[in-house]
Amino acid sequence: MPQSGHRSESDSMGEVYIPDWAYWGAQTQRAVQNFAVSGLRIPGAMIRALALIKKHAALTNAELGLIERRLAEAIVTAADEMLSGTWDEHFPIDVFQTGSGTSWNMNANEVLANRANEILGQPRGTRRPVHPNDHVNRGQSSNDVIPTAVHIADRLVVEDLLTAMQQLQKSLADKAEEFRDLVKLGRTHLQDAVPMTLGQEFGAYAVQIEKDIQRVHNCLPNLEELALGGTAVGTGINCHPDFAMRAVAGIAAETDIAFRTAINRFEAIAARDAQVELMGALNVLATGIMKIGNDLRILASGPRGALGEIVLPSLQPGSSIMPGKVNPVIPEMMIQVAAYVMGKVVSVTTAGQHGPLELNMMHPLIAFETIDAMAVLANTCRRTAERCIDGISADTERMEFWIEWSLALVTPLATEIGYDKATELAYTAYREKRRIREVVMESGILPAERVAELLDPRNMI
Repeated sequence: MPQSGHRSESDSMGEVYIPDWAYWGAQTQRAVQNFAVSGLRIPGAMIRALALIKKHAALTNAELGLIERRLAEAIVTAADEMLSGTWDEHFPIDVFQTGSGTSWNMNANEVLANRANEILGQPRGTRRPVHPNDHVNRGQSSNDVIPTAVHIADRLVVEDLLTAMQQLQKSLADKAEEFRDLVKLGRTHLQDAVPMTLGQEFGAYAVQIEKDIQRVHNCLPNLEELALGGTAVGTGINCHPDFAMRAVAGIAAETDIAFRTAINRFEAIAARDAQVELMGALNVLATGIMKIGNDLRILASGPRGALGEIVLPSLQPGSSIMPGKVNPVIPEMMIQVAAYVMGKVVSVTTAGQHGPLELNMMHPLIAFETIDAMAVLANTCRRTAERCIDGISADTERMEFWIEWSLALVTPLATEIGYDKATELAYTAYREKRRIREVVMESGILPAERVAELLDPRNMI
């Protein structure tokens, strides 16, 4: 007998007890009991993707005369509620589960069947008149539904990431323009190099992100191919020949995204190369974010005991013991996020390799890692733009100081007095802890006017 507050349901393996309030069914309940390992749950984007699939599957099956119109309408109503987030709490299964994602597919089928039956005047758990397998899952298999959902979810989430990346790119480009005339010392190998402008430095960052945007864009066509219609292994068994084309067309129309049926459904079920490709682009973005974050820390370091060429926004106290200390918290956040995403890249790369024969068996992990990586990166791009880049200012006095004391100013002299003589003067300045300008003038090797012209940093950029 079920305990108080629970109802009894049965599946092919026997009886299970489910909380009365829950819209899920027996197979979901078994998965909850089997896979309670991480506390991680299905991403919201996957719930929306599953709702879209089930909605347009029901509409298509009704158009093809495969299920009754009234049942399809109830499923569609329930799916629209699921799209709006109404039933998110009814997806309780751990991310780490059966690799096909069958538990997530059945979770969606059961929630929609129970809600559709409720709409039609029947209590939860009856499995009639709407059955989770016979009606909600008609013409589908978990093996094509979950890959399709992963593609849809990734494609929907990537839009927010691209918007955030564009915001960061614009902030960096705006700073490049603001700093276009501010001359500073360049550095290679963390050693003094020839002068450049701070605008050129920030312009490089802007172009990095601009190229990252294009790399992510290049992934979109492969994400827009959907495995739906392949059913178990790609052959389309138990699926009407017109089902996939019609259902996918409905999904494309509703989302205004160019989703289409996969060129080869066997590949679309067995391989997750589109997600590996996407994570490759995200890995490049994470690498760039780490490089920019580290550069900002170096440029702002000190502010008196190191470079101190830029001033980052002061956002919070930096020490519990040192009064007045302010740390580069946003760049440090950027660096940690980059490391976090790089770990996810490894996870998805490994998961992509685990497609033995006809089915990848790490779909839930791939879904979670790709969606989470994009969400974290999107938030990082926005916070970096708003809380860091937009508020950066330049310390021009500090930049001028470092240029004047740099031995790299000697570089233009090499074309007039030769490399060896220029090197000799540079070493003299270094040993005697003097400015190169003073040493060159004292040597009398060139007229003072020519020295001033050659050693003007603005002539070196």
